[in-house]
Amino acid sequence: MTLLDLTPRAATGSRLATLPVVIIGAGPIGLAAAANLAERGIRFVVLEAGGEAASAVRLWGHTRLFSPWRHLIDPASRRLLEDAGWTAPIDEGRAPTGRELVDEYLAPLAELDDIRPHIRYGARVLAVAREGMDRTRTAGRDATPFLVRMLAGEGQVEELTGRAVIDASGTYRTPNPLGSSGLDPVGATDVEDLVVHALPDVLGADRARFAGRHTTVVGAGHSAANTLIALAELVETEPGTRVTWLIRNASAVRVSSSADDELADRARLGSRVDRLVADGVVDKIDSFEISTLRGNGDGVRLAGTRRGQTVTHDADIVVSATGFRPDLGMLREVRLQLDDIVEAPVRLAPLIDPNLHSCGTVTPHGFDELRHPESGFFLVGMKSYGRAPTFLLATGYEQVRSVVAWLDGDMRAATEVQLTLPATGVCSTGLGEGSCCS
Repeated sequence: MTLLDLTPRAATGSRLATLPVVIIGAGPIGLAAAANLAERGIRFVVLEAGGEAASAVRLWGHTRLFSPWRHLIDPASRRLLEDAGWTAPIDEGRAPTGRELVDEYLAPLAELDDIRPHIRYGARVLAVAREGMDRTRTAGRDATPFLVRMLAGEGQVEELTGRAVIDASGTYRTPNPLGSSGLDPVGATDVEDLVVHALPDVLGADRARFAGRHTTVVGAGHSAANTLIALAELVETEPGTRVTWLIRNASAVRVSSSADDELADRARLGSRVDRLVADGVVDKIDSFEISTLRGNGDGVRLAGTRRGQTVTHDADIVVSATGFRPDLGMLREVRLQLDDIVEAPVRLAPLIDPNLHSCGTVTPHGFDELRHPESGFFLVGMKSYGRAPTFLLATGYEQVRSVVAWLDGDMRAATEVQLTLPATGVCSTGLGEGSCCS
């Protein structure tokens, strides 16, 4: 099947009909969007900032996901893969690591003849707009192609046009700041070499950085819990290793055990951390509101307030596991309609509010909940959830199935949104697409 010779079937203007759908990101959701478009014979191009597919997932590949294989494979992607002779993992009830997810599923998917020629690696999207129109111009807007500007090979700025844009770029590279105000703590740039991104490979590639040192993990989600468990193992084998867990709330309810959680690995994670705290392996400090960071000898001093009192805490190294937020700067010229609180599409936000919903209680949703005033533009995957940490890959797969059906003019398929998610008591990711909570 040669996609470049096919014309999209959606009802579009004559010029738009000649242009591809632009997908931003070649992670699990971006590749699923590509698979759905390929099945329907709709031209597309995937722009991936990294040098290979699922580059963000590879960064935390040592971490085991919560969901088993049966919840991690997109149906359209499975069909294309099986047609090419691929065999699914034997035990689909087992939860793989991120690396296994890439090696056994995402990398083969990206190499399919229907997908590989249409991925541009090393293409970092800088901005999305309408061709020749800023966001204030309305006349003829819906019939005007999208313009996507990117930083491509050898640092060259390039532009391409598309009939629609599916932004599946995730949130992994835009973490929440350590400051409880939502801003970077004062002085953060002075000690940035001592603050580590979420989910470092403590027992593998990053071992030397943590062995024999005092690490403070900041965050109350499952990414923090995974790191705490790895550091606790390091304590047993590397003399002088110490671990502190710092959270801003009175308790870490997101990693608490839940008897009704169908994702057993997630339920066990909370109980393991509770046990480490009870045994004194991990020193837990709650209600700590960080306001400043500064150097302290070879380490870092965190300062702030705790129950109304000014406090400080010293560590050799800090792991920032405070969650993630969407990069909206690249979308300044796109007409978005986002919730004021979680920064998700306004129709989706009430369905994913982390104060009311867990991963398993999110209502199935599709193109209608993901629509913006900018017709043909969609945020999907973890980025569509804004700051809400309740995303599962299965949810993102259903999102892109519905969006692609809408782009194809297949309203019946687009509106028949169905999805069965694992029941869960609490949920948090702290990650982008394909996270440890997927």
